[in-house]
Amino acid sequence: MTDAPRELRLGVLGFGLRGSLARLAHRPGNGSEVVALADPDGTVRKEAATAFPGARLTEDHRDVLHAPDVDAVLVLTPDHTHADLAGEALRAGKPVFVEKPLDITVERCDALLRTAYETGTRLYVGHNMRHMPVIRLMRDVIARGEIGEVKTIWVRHFVGYGGDWYFKDWHAERRHTTGLLLQKAAHDIDVLHWLAGGYARRVQALGDLMVYGDNPHRRAPGEPKHADWHTVDGHWPPHTQRGLNPVIDVEDVSLLNMRLDNGVLAAYQQCHFTPDYWRNYTVIGDAGRLENFGDEEGAVVRVWNSRRSTYRAEADAEYAVPRAEEGADGTEEEHGGADPLLIEEFLRFVREGGATDTSPVAARMAVAAGVRATESLRDGGTPREVPDLDPELIAYFERGQTR
Repeated sequence: MTDAPRELRLGVLGFGLRGSLARLAHRPGNGSEVVALADPDGTVRKEAATAFPGARLTEDHRDVLHAPDVDAVLVLTPDHTHADLAGEALRAGKPVFVEKPLDITVERCDALLRTAYETGTRLYVGHNMRHMPVIRLMRDVIARGEIGEVKTIWVRHFVGYGGDWYFKDWHAERRHTTGLLLQKAAHDIDVLHWLAGGYARRVQALGDLMVYGDNPHRRAPGEPKHADWHTVDGHWPPHTQRGLNPVIDVEDVSLLNMRLDNGVLAAYQQCHFTPDYWRNYTVIGDAGRLENFGDEEGAVVRVWNSRRSTYRAEADAEYAVPRAEEGADGTEEEHGGADPLLIEEFLRFVREGGATDTSPVAARMAVAAGVRATESLRDGGTPREVPDLDPELIAYFERGQTR
């Protein structure tokens, strides 16, 4: 009779907007437990004390990264800290989950991948949209050949809560994000790459700060976010927003064109002042096209592939987006139920290694496309080439992070 595997003891850095991932990973008596957490905010640490009874709480990340009883680490801190903190964890021999995006510059991403390679410590990136039911469904349709070979992809992202989520804290500042064409679009660029089977090599973008930049209702420097900073049915229309971040220097609308290394042409559009919040993908192959209508449970993916016609709402095939996974507490998590699957894959990867649906190389390529696109946007739309990644690193991660 074999003994059950020892419970993974997890350390957490940051317990803010993505603290829900730490909650999902906290499964005392069922395989994994949060035993230590660092966050510089005392109020946040009090919340963590309730979420993780008995866990050690500290304001110093080093108390977590170098603790002998921590087996693996979740880095859930602001974007510009990812490479430094994840790199330190890797050098300490701790397998790492780092929230997307990988970081906010190409150089920092490459340095982190190099650290993972040199230390041999496992690195996992939280691109949870690869586990979204709607994305998996579209990928299955493409893999079955229902639209032929993919030739072009168009993505529209309506960020209905953009004023709440991205213009009231650090997300609104370039020094923390580079821009929302990186921070927010990294999700969709990664998915677009996944569906197309290639990476962006040439990008061109336009964008502007059209709405929130003119709003004078800013918090004073150092003033905390207001208690009602996010609501489901309030803060509409956008000019009624209050308590915005003192500094806002990122764009609230952007348009991106891409040519991928396999010849696929793609376009991505993002707007943070729409009344609705969802993503619309259109994928066109040489034998048909697909499009999603909605992106969570109750949504459908429709395929047109039998004949030419004028406009027709009736598709040749229609597939319902499957029911979302439930979280550890029985609730459906955001991103269409992807988060529980993401955490499950990470925990399995820490224990066993092997292939994962998320990819550090793909995460780096999404950042690289977003960085160069932001440079293009701020330089009048001039095209930019996306830099290559060292082939040695590509080969290492394609082997499942084995020598």
